[in-house]
Amino acid sequence: MVSLSRLLLAPLSLSLGMPHMTPMPEPSPFYWMLGEGLGLLIIAGLVAHFAPARRQRLRFTLMLYILALLTWLGSVGSEFLGWQQWRHEIAQGCDLLQILVLINLLAAVFFDLVRLFSRLTLASIITDMVLGVSYFVAVLHAMNKGGVHVSGIVATSAVVSGVIGLSLAPTIGNVLGGVALQLDNSISEGDWIQLDPNTQGRVKEIRWRHTVVETRNWDTIIVPNATLLSANITILGKRSDKPRQRRYWVYFNVDFRHAPEEVIRVVTEALQFAPITKVAAEPPPHAICLDLARDGKDSFGYYAARYWLTDLAVDDPTSSLIRERIFTALQRAGMSLAIPASTVFVSQDDPAHKERKEARELGRRLDMLSGLELFRDLTPDELSQIAARLHHTPFACGEVMTLQGRKAHWLYILSRGSAEVRVRREVPDAPEGVIEKVVREIHAPDFFGEMGLMTGEPRLATVVATTQAECYRLDKEAFQKILEERKELVATISLVLARRRSELVAARDNLDAEQKKAHMAVERDRLFNQIERFFGLKG
Repeated sequence: MVSLSRLLLAPLSLSLGMPHMTPMPEPSPFYWMLGEGLGLLIIAGLVAHFAPARRQRLRFTLMLYILALLTWLGSVGSEFLGWQQWRHEIAQGCDLLQILVLINLLAAVFFDLVRLFSRLTLASIITDMVLGVSYFVAVLHAMNKGGVHVSGIVATSAVVSGVIGLSLAPTIGNVLGGVALQLDNSISEGDWIQLDPNTQGRVKEIRWRHTVVETRNWDTIIVPNATLLSANITILGKRSDKPRQRRYWVYFNVDFRHAPEEVIRVVTEALQFAPITKVAAEPPPHAICLDLARDGKDSFGYYAARYWLTDLAVDDPTSSLIRERIFTALQRAGMSLAIPASTVFVSQDDPAHKERKEARELGRRLDMLSGLELFRDLTPDELSQIAARLHHTPFACGEVMTLQGRKAHWLYILSRGSAEVRVRREVPDAPEGVIEKVVREIHAPDFFGEMGLMTGEPRLATVVATTQAECYRLDKEAFQKILEERKELVATISLVLARRRSELVAARDNLDAEQKKAHMAVERDRLFNQIERFFGLKG
């Protein structure tokens, strides 16, 4: 460390214009060992707290420090025993080890801590090269200090390097390829690449000789760096100054009886109405018509849904969610996926069988309606009228069933599955100016959206399916004739609606029991009058 300190202080004294200044006394090896030990403890604590994944470098530094400490003790022991020649040799080794310890401590500070806090991305090969050059300079410094003729070794090593280079040409090509990949940043860790038509994977690490690629099947492929440089590699979803996302296609067919314009509208609305996990909002997902009857044989149109995936690791699961949305959207619209025209179905479809099938469905609907609070005062004939007017409306998990603020004059009866009732309200301090709160969970059998049906008011909450949900939609017209014939039902219905609305408002605004009771009394009178006006029952 003596010559190292002189090397650091000489430029300083020259820059200050004091070439004849008496050299400062140099610190003893003991103080160097003490300072490096304290520095190692401090840096180890910082790395363990802020960058625990980088502790491997510190383990190597600790081994070097232990070796330096042992050589220093050996030097002190040699001096005590009078072994001056051995002391000089051991001191040279201690000097080299102390320099290596210092290099690794500085590397831990700049490559681990400073890079972590500054959010800089630095290739691992770059750090290895810096450390390698530093080690090489340190060894040359130690050899020169020990009296070794360095220039002769360099000349000899040039010949040896040439022979080794010829025999290790492929390996050297891979090493240079790894350096080139990291320096030009053409491929980075985390990129998804396509090696051949059937192989895609994420770049996990770019090493000196090869690149590690992990496929979706959790297989690991070792690709020589020279191969990456010589082949055409597709980097999936990567564009300059744009978010990393890639377009995917989901294909489906619909019968000719449904106009392409309607099919596209129904599917596009279903894909855009509620967000889908890992699907980009911009560009939005949408449906297109690819073709009509191909070769004059098919009796259906060819369609596709296009979406942009933000996480390429979940391509198949996301496409599955898209298919669920398409299927339920087509069912709600009364459209069905196409089947080949040559398909033959053999079924028993005589009038008696059809009547039994319809009777079973009607009985199931009546059982469901009679168990709901809103319909308990209706007669069997009135329940039958409503059951016959129900429209089957399925929803996929994650779909928005009703949206807060929207106007829709129908309610939904949940016959299978579950959903969440969410209320949004403005909060100036919130990140987006609003917060959304889950105020209730709905489990079949239950109903929601009753305010839109009975009063025409906009939706008070958003309802989102949390499972695959089977619903029936009930329109205003189904209730119109019943209320006109039995106006006394308005009082019962208004009480039910007032109670459900008060529960919703109490959960949203944190009302206590007394406030909730007072709110329900006011709401009952208001809703009574509003239902009469909405259905034209006054006068």
